[in-house]
Amino acid sequence: MLEINTSKVSRWDQHGREHVVRVQRAGVQRTIRCDTCGWRKGAQFMPWLKAEEHLAEAHQATVDPAEA
Repeated sequence: MLEINTSKVSRWDQHGREHVVRVQRAGVQRTIRCDTCGWRKGAQFMPWLKAEEHLAEAHQATVDPAEA
């Protein structure tokens, strides 16, 4: 059976640019990495929330494409 180890959080900034943070899983440990600036961080708990916070703070990307 295929196991999915990567997911992503994407948000758009006020200029219409997409910013993506990928969440990679290895066992219980998760690593989050920003495609835009290369920032990365280990996050065992709530990695998607930390990804959203990075996008909002570092890139002012707050528009969720799923809500549009």
